[in-house]
Amino acid sequence: MDRNLRNIDWNVTTMDQNLGIIAWNVTTKSFSYWSDELSDGSWMTLTDRIFYALKVIQTIYYPILAIVGVPVNLVTIAILSQGKCGLSKCVTCYLVAMAAADLLVVIFDLILRHIPIVYLKHFLFLKYSIPVCNIHAALLFAATDCSVWFTVTFTFDRFVAICCQKLKTKYCTRKTSAIVLGTVTVLSCLKNISRYFMLSGQYWLWNEPWFCFATTSVLYSQFWTIIEFLHYILTPFVPFLVILLLNVLTVRHIVVSSRARRRLRANSNGESSRDSEMESRRKSIILLLVISANFVLLWAVLMVYSIWNRMWYLGYGSEYIPVFLQEIGFMLQLLSCCTNTCIYAVTQTQFREQLKSVLKYPFSPIIKLIK
Repeated sequence: MDRNLRNIDWNVTTMDQNLGIIAWNVTTKSFSYWSDELSDGSWMTLTDRIFYALKVIQTIYYPILAIVGVPVNLVTIAILSQGKCGLSKCVTCYLVAMAAADLLVVIFDLILRHIPIVYLKHFLFLKYSIPVCNIHAALLFAATDCSVWFTVTFTFDRFVAICCQKLKTKYCTRKTSAIVLGTVTVLSCLKNISRYFMLSGQYWLWNEPWFCFATTSVLYSQFWTIIEFLHYILTPFVPFLVILLLNVLTVRHIVVSSRARRRLRANSNGESSRDSEMESRRKSIILLLVISANFVLLWAVLMVYSIWNRMWYLGYGSEYIPVFLQEIGFMLQLLSCCTNTCIYAVTQTQFREQLKSVLKYPFSPIIKLIK
């Protein structure tokens, strides 16, 4: 495939606004244009059909995800902030920060990026009148970094609380968690300042490779490639490794300590009884593992595609990965911003009770009237 054909300077004045979806056709080595007038689809390859099907699904999936994601994260923040879920203050601080970061990702990424891309014909005005795409990109990726690294800091906090008893009293406090979260936020913002200079203010409204316009000097620049690879390494590749390592160490410690504790209690009591300490640890590790697994699984596709695609641009990739895998990656990554509330509801009894109270509250006057 001629790599130079990927270097397209999008000019909206020459773009037919009746066109629906534009994609690179790997088989014919040309760009495919799907319009409402082409209904038989006989010219499409299997990759084209999958990509087109995903775009159709996204027109329904993204709005529903936005409608659900905003109130879900707001409710989570409200419930956790009350401190009535039986969680420690530092854990509550981390979970509130994660929900707030997820809310920002839903706003900056889902609502202000992916929905305009899917409904391209209705948002073409962005290409002309609002040249702030690079600012939008910096804020979006900073929020994404915060969402990812808040998960890492929460995982590390639980690792210290479970495995490092001597450090627990000093580290696992609300003050320390506030300092850690503030530091991560500042570093995430500083890290993504480069996005402002890498991209232009013009909206591209396409996911290949960014939603902002980028010049060929950036696309094929070794310097900017290194900068972008550093972004991919720091988010989410390093978090993947750190979370997996901390979870392995935490589970190993719990298994070893559980066996020793059971033997000690059996020798001292002569009978088995309910161990509240181990019950508390069990709930903590379930919450930790479910949140970590949710993050790793839903981010994996997008991470692999992003790194491989950038290598392909520079000639280091032998095979071109179909772009529909990127779309699947985006759909899964955005889903991860709306699932933590479900995780809390499933794993935390008191959070579930608070959530029921919040859901019943709007109907309480009607219930009182009926009674």
